[in-house]
Amino acid sequence: MESETSEQSLNLTASCIYSDRRSISGVADVDQHVDSSLESECLTTKDDLALKKKSQETGPHLDGRCIYLVGMMGSGKTTIGQILSQLLHGYSFFDSDKLVEEAAGGATVADIFKLHGESFFREMETEVLRKLSRTYRLVISTGGGAVVEPINWKYMHKGIIVFIDVPLEVLARRITSVGTTSRPLLHHGSSDSYVKTLRQLSMLWKERSEAYNNAHVRVSLENMAAKLGQEDACHITPTQIAIEALVQCKSYLKKECNINVHLL
Repeated sequence: MESETSEQSLNLTASCIYSDRRSISGVADVDQHVDSSLESECLTTKDDLALKKKSQETGPHLDGRCIYLVGMMGSGKTTIGQILSQLLHGYSFFDSDKLVEEAAGGATVADIFKLHGESFFREMETEVLRKLSRTYRLVISTGGGAVVEPINWKYMHKGIIVFIDVPLEVLARRITSVGTTSRPLLHHGSSDSYVKTLRQLSMLWKERSEAYNNAHVRVSLENMAAKLGQEDACHITPTQIAIEALVQCKSYLKKECNINVHLL
């Protein structure tokens, strides 16, 4: 797989690659403020074993294809992506927002929005996804707004796209618990942060919900909670979400394989 190795570089600097691999150990970013609270879960032996089993079962079906995690801000994509990359043999983790920040000379997403505007950020984001689309064996956490540009879906469809679908009320609670300062599309100074955050998330959802239909796999926390007999999706752990993502990825890939066989 020498060609794959050469493609992995993609003009992404070595420091960028090493930096993102170190992020698995806890480099703070926009979503990691929320994800840090999710990481405090206590892994049960049952879930831990199930996760390892599902990763071993799903890995061969992936055949080196990248996994792109999409979803609203605060949906836990970073934590889930780190879990998946650590369990899938030969996979590494990247955060597309981190790569944009690296390309912008270290400026944060919030600073890029403030200094250059959203359009400039989206252009950089698309370029990052274009380069990543030529790689293999990566789990990629995308920014919350990556789904708004149709061209981004073209690039992400080179891999498997997993939509992490979290109820807006759960997202609003997560985000307001850590503050909105680092989120340029949500930042406000109101004391009634939860209500305003929920309202703004609802507006963003209306703009983006249809785009999520382009994902190959949908992991619904609401459906998971119902199956587990839980009233609130906020109690579902990142490990449980990662397990469900692997189950659905395997199911999708098997169906895809069967369709291709029938077409031969």
